[in-house]
Amino acid sequence: MLNTLNKKLALLLAILAACYLLFSFRLPDYPYVPVDSDAVPITLGFILLLLSIFLYFSKDESKKEERRLPKGETQVILSVLGFVILYVFFFEIIGFVLTTALFIFFNSLFLGFKKWLPNVIVSLALPLSIYFLFDSFLQISLPSGILPF
Repeated sequence: MLNTLNKKLALLLAILAACYLLFSFRLPDYPYVPVDSDAVPITLGFILLLLSIFLYFSKDESKKEERRLPKGETQVILSVLGFVILYVFFFEIIGFVLTTALFIFFNSLFLGFKKWLPNVIVSLALPLSIYFLFDSFLQISLPSGILPF
């Protein structure tokens, strides 16, 4: 039954999606908000479940010798995972805007994007846009941290 890598990964992702959905449905309801706090997590959980179903039924056409990561890629993946762990750790302390801007900026530099000005513009514009979209239109508060929003 689980004879391919796609099927094994799909099953693992489906279990992860089911657990994620279980916890998402347990989030508390907030009165007087147009979009409740569980809307985004529930949507993401169903998307992950749907994609894991697609992955289960897709063909695994890769050969076993092609599944190995190139030599330096493992270090890159672990470094980006380290950036994500730092992002999660500082998210509440520093706030969404600054943490996301720093994450995007340093991650882009690390992954080889060396042009400073576009990197700074994107690193600031994206989290500010998302913050004001969530705050103004969705009326969902993101952590402001040390910024006086």
